[in-house]
This record gives sequence, structure tokens and C-alpha cells, in this order.
Amino acid sequence: MSRSRSANLFDLIAARARAPEKLALETADATALTYGELFTRSAQAAHALVALGVRPGDRVAAQIEKSTDVVVVALACLRAGAVLLPLNTAYTLAELEYFLGDAEPALTLCRPEWLERVRALALKLGLRRVESLGVNRDGTFAEAIAAAPAAFETVKRASGDLAAILYTSGTTGRSKGAMLTHENLASNALTLIDCWRFTSTDRLIHPLPVFHTHGLFVAVNVALISGATMIFMNKFDPDAVIAAMPGATSMMGVPTFYIRLLDHPGLDRGTCANMRLFVSGSAPLLAETHHAWRERTGFSILERYGMTETNMITSNPYDAERRPGTVGFALPGVSVRIAHPDDGAPVRAGEVGVIEVKGPNVFAGYWRMPEKTAQEFRADGYFITGDLARVDEQGYIHIVGRAKDLVISGGFNVYPKEVESEIDAIEGVLESAVFGVAHADFGEGVTAAVVPRPGAALTEQAILTALGGRLAKFKAPKRVIIVESLPRNAMGKVQKAALREAYKDIYRA
Repeated sequence: MSRSRSANLFDLIAARARAPEKLALETADATALTYGELFTRSAQAAHALVALGVRPGDRVAAQIEKSTDVVVVALACLRAGAVLLPLNTAYTLAELEYFLGDAEPALTLCRPEWLERVRALALKLGLRRVESLGVNRDGTFAEAIAAAPAAFETVKRASGDLAAILYTSGTTGRSKGAMLTHENLASNALTLIDCWRFTSTDRLIHPLPVFHTHGLFVAVNVALISGATMIFMNKFDPDAVIAAMPGATSMMGVPTFYIRLLDHPGLDRGTCANMRLFVSGSAPLLAETHHAWRERTGFSILERYGMTETNMITSNPYDAERRPGTVGFALPGVSVRIAHPDDGAPVRAGEVGVIEVKGPNVFAGYWRMPEKTAQEFRADGYFITGDLARVDEQGYIHIVGRAKDLVISGGFNVYPKEVESEIDAIEGVLESAVFGVAHADFGEGVTAAVVPRPGAALTEQAILTALGGRLAKFKAPKRVIIVESLPRNAMGKVQKAALREAYKDIYRA
């Protein structure tokens, strides 16, 4: 597109939000922001970025706790033409070293209590700037925002310019940085607004984390571009969600949220009387959860499917049947095919194949990994998701598994190789295999089978204790099984399918 016309995602958000006095982010504390205040504070934050040396195309890493300033920083990065790199707050300093070393951000934002540690790490990596930002508008970057001018001329961006890099996990090797463009994010948000009927009258309950696609790009972008209000919660709290429902219209969550809300005595049809939509994603929603929610509230949860690399791909319909155990149909403008993993040829109706997708929602490739990027795309431009699915006679897509061994626990991606490496480093461990097993609360529970060295007296608790502090909590195994050997095929490859089958009931009551 012509550089005279900007495709900056922020311009789309600003053009759609026409009521500056309306609440954009409603909170339980003094950090709530109207649209006018949000745009002013994002202008100040953009000035602060530029003053710290951030230039268009530079990366800005942010490992900060959820607050309204996370949205401010996201908008400031868009306005300054920078590339946002949101990072899970559960990552340890050792894990953070990889992401910062790979992305080489011009600026890293961290929690105030981590400032000196992250600055020491940045010095080791040769990175320029580290500043802090806390949930109460404290920290060095908060001070820079407060001192900055209240107007900023948004940098022009082309549709193919990068807006964000989100690191995603595979089953081998290190995390890969998925490069998302302004067009990727804008096109997907506009499609979801239309499909899910979002308007400026919506009040969206937002209890999701904001360091991955679901909470940051689906929920935030859909709400802001539609001019809606987000009831912004720093974390998921069933009591707070139930209290918010009578004054809300919609909610986005992961299956774990809905399971825990079903245990709350305050959930009933009266509580949900003003609601119109419940969306679930990031992990498979059990059909029993879908049925229980409908019986209790009168609402069918709308399940959708997406990936870090593709944003949202499919959705159950808004007006028609939301079929339990399925992820619905391809979104408008998105082409989905179920193909043979080997050659990409379409499978016959009803057969299982790998999901492949093409459209404006699909990412630009993996950061500094051209060979890996080329491996994940077909010659005709379709991205190979690695997820296995079939299409039923009515066209609904059923995801039946993953070609890769990625574990999705509580909505977070965990790749077994990293966990296995940490377990194998424990004294007395000969080898291990990490896999996912169906878990009613987390979708999948990270599970490890461990073979001790001869003479070693290993226990489940000893291994879990040894892993403490070495992995983010969501990556740590929920169960460890001590075994004599791992099942292997004739070529010596560990058969994780056999492990999943053998321990499929380990999390059942």
C-alpha cells in the first residue's frame, strides 16, 4: 500500500472510538481510563518510548503485571511504530534471557521489584535500556509517562509492518517468535467484531492474561475497535466475575474459568440475565462443560480456535447451533483445509488430516528463522498448523489432536522438550518423557514419566521439588510417574501416544 496512507492499527482504533468520555477500561481501583484518557496516556507513553531511543521497527519487550497500563503500552508501541514483545510474567530470569537475547529489544519493561536483576541481565546481553512499570503506575517508566507531553503524532505504518512478536512453543528446540503485522491484527479483529456482534454498547468482562493472543489481541482489540467497555480484572477471580455479570454483556475466557465458575453458588440464570455472549478458547472445552454451562445459565458457550501464528481461524456461529466438542467453521476471509500431513492434498470428507490455513490473519513468519518459516508453509501459501482435525457432515470442524506433542495447559503452551531437559538434569534421572493428559480444570495436565538411574531412589515429590524455580509454574508437571522404562517403537522413538493412553485417567476423581 502507499506510504501516504497509514495502516497503523492505532489509527483504526482511534477512528472507531468516537466517545472520549466513555470508559474504555473499567477497574476496581483508580487506574480506570476513559477513551480520551487512554489515548492521552498512550500519547505520553509513546513520547516516553521515543525519548528512551525506541525507533520504528524496534522491539519493546514487556514482562509486566496486568494493569490498564499494559494496554497503554500496547497502544504506545503502535503509535511509535515499535514492535511489542509481551512476555509471560511467570517466566524465570533464565527463561527471560533467551527471549531478550533473541529479540534484542531496544527497551525492556519489567516489574519494579525486578529492575536491578533485569538490568544486570540486559548488561550481560548488551541491551540498551531497561525500565520498570508497576500496577499502581509506579516505576521508572511510569515516571517518564507522567512527565511526557499529552499529544503525539502517530507514526505511519504499512499493512505488512510488524506490530508484535509473540513467542510460541514447538515440541523441539527453543521458542519461536511469531511476527504479527498491523494487517494480521486489524483484519482479524474486524472479522470477530462482525461475527460476534460487538458494538459500543458491549461491556466485556476481561479476566484473561494480556501477554498472549487471546487476552491482548482478541479481547482488547475487539473491544477497543468496537468502542466497547472492558471490565478489566487484574486476574481471574470467580467472585469478581460473578459480581460483574449483571452489569456486563459478554465475557472471554478459557475452559478453566468456566469450570471454576460452575462451582460458584452465585452462577445462575438471573446472574447472567444481561449477558449475551460467553466465548471460550486457548484450550479444548470439554463437551460436559458446555452442557453443564447451558443447563445452569441457559447460554451455549461459543468455542473458537486460533493460534499465535494465525490469530483466530474458526468460530462456532453466533446465531446458529454452537456444537459442543467442535470449533465451528472457518471465519469469513479465512481459508481452511484439512490436508494430508505429507503433501498438503485435501483429505476426503470425514477423514482426519492436518489443519492448514491461509488469509490476512496469518503471520509473516518466525523472527530470524527463515528456514523454519519455509518449512511451515506449503508452496501455495497455506500455513501448516500441526493440529489434526476432521469435518463432520454439517461442516463443523472437530480438532482431534495435534501432530506435534505440544501440551496446552490452562491456555498456555508448554513444549515437552524444555521440561524434559530440566528433569533430565536432576541427579538420579536417566531419562524422561513429558506429555499432556486430559484434565478437567486445565484442559491438559503436564505429565512426566521418569526413568531413574540404577540404584537411584527417586520420588514424585523429590522431582517436583527439584524443579522448583527452574520452570514457570504453568510448565511444571502436575504429576510425575516413576517408570522402569519408556515405551518405544522399532526405531527407538518414545511413543507418547502410548503414555497418554496408559495414564489417561490419572486426573480423574
